[in-house]
Amino acid sequence: MIRIPEPESTPDGPSYEGRLLDRADEEVVDQGVAFDIRTLMTRRSMLTIVGLGVGAVALAACTPTTPLTGSSAVTSGGEIPDETAGPYPGDGSNGVDVLEQSGIVRSDIRSSLEGGATASGVPMALTLTILDMAGNNAPFADVAVYVWHCDSAGGYSMYSAGLENETYLRGVQVADGAGKVSFTSIFPACYPGRWPHVHFEVYPDVSAITDSTKAIATSQLALPQGVSDAVYARSEYSGSANLAQLSLASDNVFGDDGGAQQLATVTGDATSGYQVSLTVRVDTGTAPTAGSAPGGQGSGGQPPTGGAGGPGGTQPSA
Repeated sequence: MIRIPEPESTPDGPSYEGRLLDRADEEVVDQGVAFDIRTLMTRRSMLTIVGLGVGAVALAACTPTTPLTGSSAVTSGGEIPDETAGPYPGDGSNGVDVLEQSGIVRSDIRSSLEGGATASGVPMALTLTILDMAGNNAPFADVAVYVWHCDSAGGYSMYSAGLENETYLRGVQVADGAGKVSFTSIFPACYPGRWPHVHFEVYPDVSAITDSTKAIATSQLALPQGVSDAVYARSEYSGSANLAQLSLASDNVFGDDGGAQQLATVTGDATSGYQVSLTVRVDTGTAPTAGSAPGGQGSGGQPPTGGAGGPGGTQPSA
């Protein structure tokens, strides 16, 4: 059971952790994103403990440590390539904006905010290590990372038909002293035209997440083929059989270099789940160039009308 925090009574009105509530008539959990951010910053020391999330810790404990495939998280490399945020970012740049919503700073992104649906699929514990190239590849502590991806049927919350009111598989974490952020999620589907991937944006700090133009990096993580094949053999991913017609080299995002800087390291199995990791080098000395979807659509585009396995659905291209 989740305990809802109780406000404290003061002569000036209800407060929480010594700060007056922005909305005196509402519960602490309904104070809005600005109050959440102030709470997060005042409790920064706790974030490194809870950021991984109980689910991610449990998954990490039961998976092998030898990578199945993908690039090493500690090998040297260049700046993470700037990539399109695609038509379904949910960051305010193409209609809806989840980053304005209370509770978006969370490690477990499987459920929609404030109730609603929970995405099902093969468990995935995702860890990104953010490095500061301008700081000699030091851990980029305190940057905020927003991740999002499709569900097991290829649909995107907030955009796909029937998912417009859902916000699952979207969330923000703040990098700890090692530059790491971790999320508990599910393995995404493979929909027609795109290699299996996870989107992410890096912001200078958590207070910047409500303005998508402040992102200092926008990119995508690629999932290895062998692991993806094992996942897509399961019945809940029946719509992802199209992976056989795709390759990293032909993908309209990873095709430039085969995802050399974006191919994740993965451990685990399709039964107990996978641990996915990627090192992300961000160079604040270069201007971000992301934002143009394939075909010059910008960050816009038509939302999908069905998931990867949905009948008659038009599919996203980014």
